[in-house]
Amino acid sequence: MAVSGQVTTAKLDSLLNLKTAQHAFNGTVLVAQNGKIILEKGYGFKNKKENLLNTANTLYQIGSITKQFTSAIILQLVATKKMTLQDKLSKYFHGYPGGDSITVEQLLTHTSGIYNYTNDGDFMRDRSEHPIARDSLLALFEYKPLDFSPGTKWSYSNSGYILLGMIIEKVTGKTYFRMVRENIFEPLGMWHSGFDFTHLKNANKATGYAGDLTMPVGIVDSSVSFAAGAIYTTVGDLYKWDRALYTNQIVDQALLQKAFTVYQSSYGYGWMINESYGKKTVQHGGGITGFASFILRVPGDQTCIIVLTNVASDAPSKISNEINAMFNGKTVDLPVERKEIIVDTQTMRKYVGEYELAPSFHIFITLENGLLQAQATGQGKNALFAEKDNFFFLKTVDAQVEFITGADGKTDHLVLYQNGQKMTAKKLGPEGLSPPAPVRKEISVDTNTLKKFIGEYELVPAFHIVITLENGALQAQATGQPKFTLYAEKTNFFFLKVVDAQLEFVSDPAGKTDHLILYQNGQQTEGKKIK
Repeated sequence: MAVSGQVTTAKLDSLLNLKTAQHAFNGTVLVAQNGKIILEKGYGFKNKKENLLNTANTLYQIGSITKQFTSAIILQLVATKKMTLQDKLSKYFHGYPGGDSITVEQLLTHTSGIYNYTNDGDFMRDRSEHPIARDSLLALFEYKPLDFSPGTKWSYSNSGYILLGMIIEKVTGKTYFRMVRENIFEPLGMWHSGFDFTHLKNANKATGYAGDLTMPVGIVDSSVSFAAGAIYTTVGDLYKWDRALYTNQIVDQALLQKAFTVYQSSYGYGWMINESYGKKTVQHGGGITGFASFILRVPGDQTCIIVLTNVASDAPSKISNEINAMFNGKTVDLPVERKEIIVDTQTMRKYVGEYELAPSFHIFITLENGLLQAQATGQGKNALFAEKDNFFFLKTVDAQVEFITGADGKTDHLVLYQNGQKMTAKKLGPEGLSPPAPVRKEISVDTNTLKKFIGEYELVPAFHIVITLENGALQAQATGQPKFTLYAEKTNFFFLKVVDAQLEFVSDPAGKTDHLILYQNGQQTEGKKIK
C-alpha cells in the first residue's frame, strides 16, 4: 500500500493509524499548510498502564527544540541593543577559560568548541533527574578543554545554550524561564507550554518511555536541561510559534533571518537549514529521556509538520520527512496491515535454529507453546506470528522475518525486514539451540586503525553519529545524546558497555571507511559516512 496524490486528512490519518498499529509511532501530530491545519491528532498511549490515550492536547517534553526559543530571546535583546551577537563570553563570565575568543554567535551556532556537558554519561544517568544549581551546572564544562579553536569547526554543544540561558539572566535580571514565558508564551497564547515537567500536575501530561511502552522512565529536571532543552508543550502551541515566525511579533523579520542562515554544518541559530525537493526547509529535532520531537517548516509554501512522541525513537524525524515527501508529490509506502494465519507445527520446526545476522549478532529461533520465538543476541524473546507459511511478523515492533528454503528442502537462511532495510542471516547450527548469554571480550586495536573510523555518519536526516578518538579510545555521540566509549571486539567491530549496542565499520574497496552499522534493540541500521 502507498499514499500518493493530494495530501488529505484521511490519507495522513491512514498513514499514522497504520504506523501506530505496527508499533512504529506513539504520539501526536500536527500538519498544516498555508495557515490551514490539515491534521491535529494523537495516536497510541499517553500512559499505557492506565490505558490513557494521546490526544491533540497531550503535553510532551520537546528537548532541543527549546534552543530556537532561546535564540529568539537573544535576538530580542540584540534588537533592543542590550547586547550584540559579537559580544565575547568573557563579558558575561569574567575569567571563563578562553572566554575572550568565544562570541555569543558561536554559542548559537555550535561553533564555540565548548565541551558538551551531556557527553558525561555518568552525570546524565545518575544525576539528571535531580535539581542542580547554576554554578554546579556550569562546573560540568567550564574547565574542560575546548574541542577546537572557536569558529573553526562545528560540534553540537548543549553547554553553549546553557551559557546563552545564563547570559539572558545576567542581561535582564530575570530568570530564563520567566523571559521565555513573558516574551513568547504569553504574547502568542501558548498557555499549554512550560518548563518544570517533573512537578507538572496536568491530566494531559504524557508518561515517557524508553524503547517501548513497557518501560516508563524518569524525567530530566528542568534545571539540568535549562535553556538547551527544558520546554514542554503541545503540537497546537508549537503551531502558534510557527505562525508567529512569519510576522514581526516576536522578532523582526530582518533579524530573524539570521537564525535561518547557515553558518556551519547546515546550522543557524537553533535551527537546521536544508533543502528538500528544491525548497528551503528550517527544522530541528529534540531528544530527551523518554521523549522525541521534530518540527519541519517549509517557509516557501508555509508547510508546518510537528511530530511529538513519548517514546525514545527517531519516528518524529522519519514521519516528518515522509509527510513532506507527500506534499511534494512523492509516493510514501504505508505500513502493511498484517493478518495472522495458522501454520502447522511440522513446518515451524524447520525454522528452529541459529542464524548469523552479523559477527557476534545472531538470531535464535525456538518453538514454544505452538509459537515461534525470535531472540537476538542480548535481547528478549519476541513471538512470531505467521502471515504466510514462511513469512512471520512481530506485534511488538515493526519487523518481519521470512524463512528461505534451499534446494535440499532445508531452511537455508532468514531475511529480516525492519526500518526499511532487508537483512539476510545465514542458518548456522542445528535445530533446538538455546541462546547463550552474550559475552563480549575486549581486544586492543592500534591507533592508526582507529583513526580510519573517525567522522560523522548519517543514519537518518537530522540524526547523525559522530565518532571521535579521545585518549586512545573511540567515542560515539548520536545527535543530542551523550558520548559513549566504544570497546573493540574485532578490529572493525565495537561494543558499548553502558547500553546493549554495537557498531561495525565497513570499508569500501579502496580501504576507506564507507559506512557504519548500528546494532541495537534487535535492529540493524546503516549510517553513511558524510564527513
